Parts: sequence; structure tokens; C-alpha cells
Amino acid sequence: MRKLESFKRLVMLCMSGVCLAGQILFYAWFWYNDYYQSIKQYLKFSEKGHWLVIAIYVILLFFFSNMYGGMRIGYLKNVEVIFSQLIATILVNVITYAQISLMVRMLYPPSPYLRMVVLQALWVIVWINISSLIYRNVFPPRKLLLVHGERPIDDILVKFNSRKDKFEVSKCINISAGVEAVKKESLERYDAVVLWDISIADRNKILKFCYGHSIRIYVMPKIPDVILKGAEELHLFDTPLFLTREYVLTIEQRFIKRCIDLFCALLLFLISSPFMLLTAIAVKLYDGGPILYKQVRCTTGGRQFSILKFRSMRVDAEEDGVARLASKKDSRITPVGKFIRKVRLDELPQLFNIIKGDMSFIGPRPERPEIIAQYLEVMPEFVYRMKVKAGLAGYAQVYGKYNTTPYDKLKLDLAYIENYSVWLDLKLMLLTLKVLLWPDSTEGVETDQITAMKKEQEKNNQAGRPDDQEGQ
Repeated sequence: MRKLESFKRLVMLCMSGVCLAGQILFYAWFWYNDYYQSIKQYLKFSEKGHWLVIAIYVILLFFFSNMYGGMRIGYLKNVEVIFSQLIATILVNVITYAQISLMVRMLYPPSPYLRMVVLQALWVIVWINISSLIYRNVFPPRKLLLVHGERPIDDILVKFNSRKDKFEVSKCINISAGVEAVKKESLERYDAVVLWDISIADRNKILKFCYGHSIRIYVMPKIPDVILKGAEELHLFDTPLFLTREYVLTIEQRFIKRCIDLFCALLLFLISSPFMLLTAIAVKLYDGGPILYKQVRCTTGGRQFSILKFRSMRVDAEEDGVARLASKKDSRITPVGKFIRKVRLDELPQLFNIIKGDMSFIGPRPERPEIIAQYLEVMPEFVYRMKVKAGLAGYAQVYGKYNTTPYDKLKLDLAYIENYSVWLDLKLMLLTLKVLLWPDSTEGVETDQITAMKKEQEKNNQAGRPDDQEGQ
């Protein structure tokens, strides 16, 4: 099994390498035969100079491809790999276009550069489709044994079934059958075991058994698991310890984070000012109502502030005074609102919140006090999200969706809080670009989706939130 997994990894790397190599060859050809012909009257390059320019392109392409997931052929959905690689390609080409323009001391004629970008895009689409087809035919989906508790498993089965090219849930077994029965079953012809929503005591026994028998394991983490993942490892003489500190960000981290927030907010404000002006005019002309929508949200320690957005709903959207999340095909959203929500223009006024200091660029999305109170009634740990300043975008927005369940959002936000670093902030800023362009990320909640509303507590207990048991 280990040899097979190593071979799969090698095949994936080779396929990704060929994709990058094709793009680099296009750039090298255009560099030698087009770009350099315009540059050499300003700058003379030796052979090593040519290699250096191409090497810079290689480094940038590898960096962005790896970050956005363009090299994960066979692991991500085919369309997502193509989408990710195209974003990486465009970003790298924008940077190198600026580099070439500086060399010629003017804006380089865009037509030859656009030809190169089109050829690279066609190569990416064709090669990734071929690679994915080969990968799926050579490596069949992984057969899974799903071990679960008493709660419904429909949701997780739907998610696994959405990747039939990668996973096949061959059998589901309830933990009530006993740990020994699960151990015996796991030794059958399965490629992996999924531990889903079972008690910590049972989980630990099965986890150690599978680890000892070199069986691949997928585990649904509980909140304490997420917290411990970000713990600092210490040694008390010869005894290993995990340390979780009473504070989250050090004073140096807070200072650097604030400097980055101010710089990026002011820069983005200057760039986006024309779009903000056009959006304000469109909102006003549609129904004559107010341009901005102010709403009370909570940030660090539960402190309340007024968040600013361009109004995307009717003026009477919440005239009954009841706070509710936007749903798919929400009739309260205006036609202008649908568009600005789709392209995230409605969020731009929050730059003022960042400059003021109420929010950060990266952090858990701020919630309304009423909704937080409802969440806390069935999920007390939701308060952990307010250990850091609320953000314009966050871990849960990059790796989840608008309609990700509150419990999963909490775990994603805790993963950010417990693993915070300046580099993580910068990485999430870059990844947010992909989220802004990916359509699924703006979907509202389903009409029957579980939230933490008090009136749905019984439904939550049946289908919404996995049981932490000792982890609560």
C-alpha cells in the first residue's frame, strides 16, 4: 500500500511538472523571440542573464501554482485544478509583464503577451484534462469503511459521493457494533477507515489499532483536537508536553498585523475607489434607498461595532426585526444586490472598518449579537472565535463556503487562531482572490440547512453538531 501511494504521488508530481514545463517553454520561446528583441536596445543580457529571467518566472509559477492548488491533479476536482492553475498563471504573467515594462521603460505592447497567455491557458486546459483522465483510469477511487455514531450520516455521504473519482464508501458500520467488530472489519479489503462522530474513548482505541496496522485513517476532528494542533511542543526533561497559551497573538504579531492592515486597506481603497463610486450610484438609482447598510457586529471579546456594507437587500428586508442569514434565491436581495454580492463589491466599505481598527483583513467573519446568542445556546464554544479581531476574510471563507455549517466554521476559525502567523495572513490574502472568483463561495444557506437557532435546537441535536463528549 505504501508503494502504491508513493507511486501515485510520483505520477501526480510528474503530471504537474509537465504542465509547468509546457508553460515555461512558452514563456522562454516568447522571451527569446519577442520580448528580448524589444528589450535589448535598453539592456544587454548575457546567456546567464536569460537563464536568470526564466528562473525567476519558474520560481513565481511554482510558488503560485503550489499555493492555489494548480499542482494537485487527481486530488482536487478537475475544474478546480484548471481554475487554480489559470489564476496562478495570470498572476505570474501580470508580475512578469510589469517586469518587462520596467525593462523597456514603458508599457510593453500587450498583444504578443496576450498571445502567450492564451497559448498557456489552452495548454493548461488540455493537459490537465488529459492528466485527470489518465489518473482516474489508473488509480480507482479509494474504498472506505465509515465508522459512525448515532447521528445521521447523510451529509458526509453526500460529500464523499461528490468525489466519486476519489472516494467510494464501501460500508458503514455503527460504533454500537463494538470496537472489536470495527477492528476486525477494518482489516478487510478497505483502503482507509473514516472515524466520524464517535466518542473520544472509542476513537482513540480504533485510531491506535489502525495506526499500528498501517491503515490509512480519516478523522473528523473535535474542538480540543483543533486547539491541540496549534499547541507548542515542550519537553519537561524527558516528558513531552503541549502548551496552549492564555493569549493568542503576541504584541509583536499584533503590531505587524495592524501595519499590514493599514497598508493594504489604504492601497485597496485607492484602487477600488472608482468601483465603489459606481456601486454607490447603482444602489441609489435602483430604489432611491440608502447606499450604505450599517449593522451591529461583534469583534474581539464580544465588543460591538457598526459594520459597513453597500446595501444589497430591500430597505424593508428585516422590518420584522428578526435577524436571519441570507438564503439561496433570497427574495429580499435586489437585482443590483445580487450582482454586487456575487463579485463581493458589497464588502468594500468594510475597508473603513479596517482603517478604524474594528476589523482586520484576515480573521473570523464578525457575526451579529443576536445570532451569536442563538449559536451560544447550543454551541458554547462559539465564543472562541472572538479571541482575535474580526476579519474581512478568514480561514473559514477560504477553506469553507458561505453556507458551511456554524460548527465547521468554528473549527476552521480555531485552526486559524491556534496556528496564527504573519505568513498565514499573507497566504490567506492571496488565497482570498481565488475565493472571490469561485462561484460556490457566495451561496446562501439552504432553506433547510441547520443553524444554531433556538427553535431548531432539537433538529441540531439530531443532525447538526457532532458530539464532543469529553471535548466539550
